Amino acid sequence: MLIVTEEVCKKVVGRTDAFNAVQAVFGAMASGDAYNFPVIREAIGYADALYGFKSGFDRTGLVLGLKSGGYWPGNLKKGLTNHQSTVFLFNPDTGQLDALVGGNYLTALRTAAASSVSIAHLARKDSRVLGMVGAGHQSAFQLRAAVEQREFEKVVAWNFHPDMLPALGKVAAECGLPFEAVEREQLGAQADVIITITSAHAPLLMKDWVKPGTHIAAMGTDTKGKQEVDPELIGAATLFTDEIAQSISIGETQHAIASGLVKESDITPIGEVINGEHKGRTSEDEITLFDGTGVGLQDLAVASTAAKLAKEQGLAQEVQL
Repeated sequence: MLIVTEEVCKKVVGRTDAFNAVQAVFGAMASGDAYNFPVIREAIGYADALYGFKSGFDRTGLVLGLKSGGYWPGNLKKGLTNHQSTVFLFNPDTGQLDALVGGNYLTALRTAAASSVSIAHLARKDSRVLGMVGAGHQSAFQLRAAVEQREFEKVVAWNFHPDMLPALGKVAAECGLPFEAVEREQLGAQADVIITITSAHAPLLMKDWVKPGTHIAAMGTDTKGKQEVDPELIGAATLFTDEIAQSISIGETQHAIASGLVKESDITPIGEVINGEHKGRTSEDEITLFDGTGVGLQDLAVASTAAKLAKEQGLAQEVQL
């Protein structure tokens, strides 16, 4: 069995590796060769923590496993990230445990890879302004991944706590892009691509603020009750997601579905665009929205890549159970 630590994951897995792994598994999901098992996510009644499991099997990549972990809101005070997780990979031929892989860095990387895949396939080719709604830990990963997909010339951003924006501005500067903190109305008026990555429970991005032709990657809503986007905007957009079942139950479309603004049949798996079964964007004025709910197969895909690369580079620990 291999043990691949967080530090090793950071050494061996980059954004291109994550992009390729996530794009491939989205395609496999759409073709019916990979599927997620039901998600378990519960409040444990201690430390205000949420804990759960995401799991699945990719028949194409022969990847079987689960991610175990959750959210501990008091961790920042302890010098730890609030999200904590570990990925378990099993041999699909025998059921034996093949690897334990640190999941914290990979979770951030695969989430950013998902929005990056959506930008690659759905954003206008002439997109020049990137809008960021949210400036937390995940936002830096999102920004770095996004700017690799289009020739952006500027980043505009808004956050609940404005004092967090300068840190995101430094990331933009590292990417060679000017950065401006703006109000949400201004962000919507300027941005060609918008990434929302918050833990909001009320809409932050309203329909009237977003210009025609915008692509939105809504990445923060992964639990019942969360919300970042105005349901009216959801209803006006062409909708794509990682997995429809999660999108309508715990994702960004849950509220528009509940209010009757959209139907399940209005949502397309991004894998169909990747596989060439759906055209994706059909006009320059169309607003496209990707609902990134986060699926277990994303975690398994990047963890499998990490285990493979770590073994090849002699950085994985091998132990006998």
